[in-house]
Amino acid sequence: MLELSIPHLSVRPNIDGNLDDWKAAAFSDGTWNMERVKRTPWYGPKRNRLMVDEGEDTSGVDLEAQYYMGWEGDYLYFGAEVHDNVHDVMETKHEPKRWYYKDAIAFFIEAPRDTIAEKFGEGDHAFCFVMDEQYPDYGAWWRHGSSEQAYLEEPLPLTAVEYVVRMNPWGERSADYIFEGRVNMRATFGASMEASVRMEDLEFSMMIVHCDPDGGEYGGHMLIYGNGDDDATWTKMKLEGPHHD
Repeated sequence: MLELSIPHLSVRPNIDGNLDDWKAAAFSDGTWNMERVKRTPWYGPKRNRLMVDEGEDTSGVDLEAQYYMGWEGDYLYFGAEVHDNVHDVMETKHEPKRWYYKDAIAFFIEAPRDTIAEKFGEGDHAFCFVMDEQYPDYGAWWRHGSSEQAYLEEPLPLTAVEYVVRMNPWGERSADYIFEGRVNMRATFGASMEASVRMEDLEFSMMIVHCDPDGGEYGGHMLIYGNGDDDATWTKMKLEGPHHD
């Protein structure tokens, strides 16, 4: 069974839209695009599909990304270097929770991992980031579950998140971007992250959902390490312990 091992970062990254200070030490497994996703066990054409809007240039790459993860202190760090052909953060029926209708990257994490298949429940979290340089109040969104309610939707608390979106970072295409962010695990994961618990002693599961509507409506998604809200399909993840000399 696939297991993702997330390295401990010996130096705290600067959240500035440049991953060069930590990406070499981070977890990453290469470039992802739809052709690669189609060769994975979690591929399903109903959810994994990219949109082709009227007038869209289809001669180049639609969506291609390399993702990075690490952890340090109380924080999980996320990064992505993305090549995209259309930048789209607007939609006709906007609601703050509708990040999945916009260019966005969501990191789904079950903390701690269990053997119960749930379509969002207690312990399930999605940290969802809209790729909008204007940083709207819904730009960092938190979907999570509780014992009473499957879907709790709210902005990530400002005290628990920091992120940067940098458009056209390589000066090649205006829709390309770099995302860099961090989320406080103890502030979001709840009882599983009490002060006495060591991060590296816990087992998690995770999935990435990369949304890319390209001017269309719902349906432009690339799912990696899982195939939907059912957390039983997400990939096992462990945090590596700090290395001491």
